[in-house]
Amino acid sequence: MIVPAIVVLAAGEGSRYGEAKQVVQVGGRPMLLRVLDALDGFGDPQIVVLGAHEQEVRPVVPADRWHAIVTEQWRAGPGASLRAGLQAAPDAQAALVALGDLPWLREEAIRRVLDAAAGEDAEAVRAFDGAAPGHPLLLRGELLQRARQAPDVGMAVLLRDVAVAEVRCDGLGVARDVDVPADL
Repeated sequence: MIVPAIVVLAAGEGSRYGEAKQVVQVGGRPMLLRVLDALDGFGDPQIVVLGAHEQEVRPVVPADRWHAIVTEQWRAGPGASLRAGLQAAPDAQAALVALGDLPWLREEAIRRVLDAAAGEDAEAVRAFDGAAPGHPLLLRGELLQRARQAPDVGMAVLLRDVAVAEVRCDGLGVARDVDVPADL
């Protein structure tokens, strides 16, 4: 099985949500902690990228298991956070990327992506729920190197010219993110 670096993107402002959604309680636990717990133990190093609400969010991160880094470029979007997280794991040959606002992400989805990556040569292996692309997303090879240096672009641009192995993860929380309070 591949042992990737894990990079969780949790630097955004959550402007549509109206507050630091990373710390909002979902099922009695902070949203970000639910994501980190689901991913815990699937890779090394385990990195969470903070930004806009760093002072509020950092206490949620289990410091004994997760390395929190801060990107001052969080306003530039998820591409800047992705780059910061990947640069924090310069020796990693693969990276498993997830979003900090996927509180229903299940471990089964992570296993499926990692299992598929072990049998695929694709530079990207991504969880899908039906036709909806989701996370986790495994990056490796030349794509990983490009993502470490990419300007502040989104995933769609990075993945545009590469083969993406799609992994069925229907109902496993891979595409159910929280943008506004009504999403809860």
